Amino acid sequence: MASRSLFLASLPLALALAACDTSTGHDDATDARAATADAADGEASSPAREADMFGTVTVYDPALARAVSPEARVERLADGFTWAEGPAWLPHDDSGTLLFTDVPENILYQWTEADGVSVFLQPSGYAGPDTEALREAGANGLFVEPDGTVLLADSGSRELARLDPATRRKTTLVSHYEGRRLNSPNDVVRRDDGQVFFTDPPYGLKDLDDSPVKELAFNGVYRLDPDGGLHLLDDTLSFPNGVALSPDGRTLYVANSDPQRPIWMAYTLDADGNAGERRVFADASDLMGDDAPGLPDGLAVAADGTLFATGPGGVIVFAADGTRLGRIETGGPIANCTFGDDGRTLYLAANDMLARIRVEVPGLGFAR
Repeated sequence: MASRSLFLASLPLALALAACDTSTGHDDATDARAATADAADGEASSPAREADMFGTVTVYDPALARAVSPEARVERLADGFTWAEGPAWLPHDDSGTLLFTDVPENILYQWTEADGVSVFLQPSGYAGPDTEALREAGANGLFVEPDGTVLLADSGSRELARLDPATRRKTTLVSHYEGRRLNSPNDVVRRDDGQVFFTDPPYGLKDLDDSPVKELAFNGVYRLDPDGGLHLLDDTLSFPNGVALSPDGRTLYVANSDPQRPIWMAYTLDADGNAGERRVFADASDLMGDDAPGLPDGLAVAADGTLFATGPGGVIVFAADGTRLGRIETGGPIANCTFGDDGRTLYLAANDMLARIRVEVPGLGFAR
């Protein structure tokens, strides 16, 4: 789940400079922070006033209609964030609560239909003294466990943690691999047997791979066992990012947010969570361009195995066999997505806004 700053940093220099052009005198980051502060003070517009319909659905394969209607539109719920990320639906909450993060601002938000956006946890990640070592201090990806606790990829604190929503307290699960500090955990998913899979790119560190505080020589994909054992599954991806599991828990999907290699990997898992066969599930190289902002990032899987993968131009919808079906487009980069409500709403953490779109297939874990 690359932040906007990483997205720019990972682009070729000319594109990054163009994206950061301030010749108009308009400071988007400043405006976003001011709007975020208003939301924190309870001054943000209500979802009903702020919502509007926009976006398009591009069809690559007629089978898309079974997953997303070509006529579906995106609904804006809230905006003014610096980089919205990590949406996660709390299924045990009667109010219908969505959690999501703003990584640069170090805030974990909650959103409900009735009350809109409010601060849930601040800081969401790093809580120590100011440090020049971090690019972004906040938490990133979230995953809600069966008992209602939330796994938290704490990029700023450089650890994987568990959050108790009732007390809003975090417990560190793992912060080191073979005695060396993790880079900056980015996204996380849990299998039904309790095994946890997460990615650890350098996104949270200033200077990324060149950071002087980076202790590992690689950017890893890991498995954390219920007994606390940490196992490296892959150390070859340049920017491992979003992570998700197939409905049977036997395939692990990992996005690689590298503009030079914008792919999604698929790993075959055995009963113990070991990765066997690994293959490129899909490649978005042909979609890259100025008219398609974004990189492979967050993922959500439907009950039938359909994969909703944020990437160039929006959310790319794949069949379970990797066939590219279509793309949900908002006109800007989308960092991550998750299912919520009755399972047929896809929530989008899309750059400076939170949005949603109705889909035809229920998310994994929701009733069909």
